[in-house]
Amino acid sequence: MRKFLVVLDDSRECLNAMRFAAMAASRSGRGVQILSVIPPEEFQHWIGVGEIMREEARERIKAHFEVFAKWMRDRRNVHPELVIREGEAVSEILAQIDEDPGIDVLVLGAGSDTAGPGPLVTKLSRSSGSFPVPITIVPGNLPKEKLDTVT
Repeated sequence: MRKFLVVLDDSRECLNAMRFAAMAASRSGRGVQILSVIPPEEFQHWIGVGEIMREEARERIKAHFEVFAKWMRDRRNVHPELVIREGEAVSEILAQIDEDPGIDVLVLGAGSDTAGPGPLVTKLSRSSGSFPVPITIVPGNLPKEKLDTVT
């Protein structure tokens, strides 16, 4: 099945990226894969503490995912899948795209404040000409109604 890959993180703009992916998947018959990347620096502690922190991070991600997944299932009849990876975000996104041939679009949310669009959008847009799939960048402040019309 062809699918959208959307990144789950703690940013506010992530919400619009999730909405866009679910709406577009619902209308196109594609799936949604939600990727969350745990940065390696979160576990630079004693081995036992690092393992506990890693498990806590995974549990937080799963709880966050369930909120989005329930909305996607109930409102859009889309059943997303969750993938959790550990490492540097851009490398892990590229690895996921490389490992899953069903992924054909990456969806990212762009920040709308003065700090810029966010680190992922900035890094990935620099290499967008050679990126393996199209990147859809969804403005974080785009109203739900507008999202509905563009999907």
